[in-house]
Amino acid sequence: MKQNGKRVAVVVGASSGIGAATARALAGSGMDVALAARRGDLLEGVRGSLPEGAASIVVPTDITDRSAVGELVRRTEQELGPPDVLVNCAGVMYYTLMANLRQDDWERTVSVGCNGLLNAVGAVLPGMLSRGRGHIVTVSSDAGRKAFPGLAVYSGVKAFAEFVSQGLRLETAGTGLKVTTVQPGNTQTDLLSMSRDAEAEKLYGAPTGARILDPEDVARAILYAVSQPDHVAVNEILVEPREEPV
Repeated sequence: MKQNGKRVAVVVGASSGIGAATARALAGSGMDVALAARRGDLLEGVRGSLPEGAASIVVPTDITDRSAVGELVRRTEQELGPPDVLVNCAGVMYYTLMANLRQDDWERTVSVGCNGLLNAVGAVLPGMLSRGRGHIVTVSSDAGRKAFPGLAVYSGVKAFAEFVSQGLRLETAGTGLKVTTVQPGNTQTDLLSMSRDAEAEKLYGAPTGARILDPEDVARAILYAVSQPDHVAVNEILVEPREEPV
C-alpha cells in the first residue's frame, strides 16, 4: 500500500540528463520517486535537488542485471508503494562507423538498450497488470524512426524499443496499462561525450549550430504523457530541436 496515497514513479537512468530532469518533474507534480542508475553518488545529488515534500529512495542499479532490476522494484514497493509509472531513461550512444568494428561499443549499446529495457518492463509488468493500472514510458529517440549514419547500432536499438513498446501496447489493450515512447532529437546530455570513434564523430557528430534540446524539454513531454486522464493514452511523442527536423 502507498504510504501517502500519492502516485509512485520509478525512473531508471535518473543520475543525469533526461532521467534526472524527469525525476524532478515527476516529483514536482506530486509523485514519489525511486531513483535508479549505476552511479549512486550522482543519484544522491539528484535526490537532494527534488522539490521539498517528495518522498524518494535511491537504489543503485545496473539495468543489464535482471535480478538487480527486480530488487529495485521490490524496494520501491516496500518503501514507497507499488509503482504506477516506470520511466526508462537508461541508455548509451556511441558514434561508430560499422566498418571500424567498434564491437565493444555495439555490445554495450544492445545490452543497455535492449536487455535493459526488457529487464525493466519485466520487473513492473506483472504488478501493473494485476492491479489493472500502470504506465510504462520508454525514452527512445528520433533514431528509432529512421537510421542515422554513424549511429546504425544505436538506431537499431531504438527501433527495437519502439517495436517492443508497440507490441506491448497492442497485447495489453483493455488491461489498464498505458505504453508511451518519447522520441527526443538532439539533446544536451552526457551521451554526446561518450563516442570514441573519432572518424565517425568527425563525419556525423559535429554540431549543426542549432540550439538543441535541454533535458527539461524532454521531461515536460514525459510529464504531459503521464498526466493524462485514465482513458487517454499518449502513445508516442517526437520532440525535436526546431531547426533540426527529421
